[in-house]
Amino acid sequence: MTDKRPILFFDSGIGGLSVLAPARALLPAAPFVYVADNAGYPYGTKSELEIAARVPALLGRLAERFNPRLIVIACNTASTIALGAVRHALDLPIVGTVPAIKPAALASKTRVIGVLGTDATVRQPYVDRLAAEFASDCVVLRHGSAELVDAAEAKLRREVPDPAVFARAMAGLTGQPGGEMLDVVALACTHFPLVEAELARAAGRPLSFVHGGEGIARRIAFLTQGHVWPEKPGAGIAIFTAATPGVDSLVPALRNYGFEDMRIL
Repeated sequence: MTDKRPILFFDSGIGGLSVLAPARALLPAAPFVYVADNAGYPYGTKSELEIAARVPALLGRLAERFNPRLIVIACNTASTIALGAVRHALDLPIVGTVPAIKPAALASKTRVIGVLGTDATVRQPYVDRLAAEFASDCVVLRHGSAELVDAAEAKLRREVPDPAVFARAMAGLTGQPGGEMLDVVALACTHFPLVEAELARAAGRPLSFVHGGEGIARRIAFLTQGHVWPEKPGAGIAIFTAATPGVDSLVPALRNYGFEDMRIL
């Protein structure tokens, strides 16, 4: 029998595509549903209470509608705030996305690393715990940027983001005390790998960037070992939670990632 249940990816916008791409490469036969909660976008400027209330309720509705075999919360903000509540509420595997502090610390030679995320992510106690566990011998610099999220969305709409956005984001790290020693940056928002090249140019000196996309893809492959996939997965389904003006301009980018069926929740 063919098991047509999809893997469901969830983010506030299109940042989760940076996680979906390596997962699709590892699991080419898997059917995918991608959900962009553009009605709640952006998450990074919202309060913890708002995210904790919204994400589990919305994922409950999506799980009932699409019957996924696995859900990926492809959003650092949502994961650091609501991952535990979602796992408690839903009886299926939930994969979260957390800042790549461990690989950043492993790669750093200077022992000064950066965490570049949203305002909501970089202030979370979860980040404190990751830093204490995996980077206790490092100076961990943090910076939150809401405008960088918008810049990544703009890039996928085929617009040209203002280069000053990337310069400000990098200066938010390198301009801190100890920033001159920074050598590795953990991109702690799934939007940010989509503009990694722009960030590298704005840095003005060689830096390494790490994120969790490849590791999450391996985790998904591990959790779906032995699963039966459809002979033909068909076109991916992309869901938006609101019919906002920017939706149509994201269609070409989503098609590049294998999504042909566009819907409004």
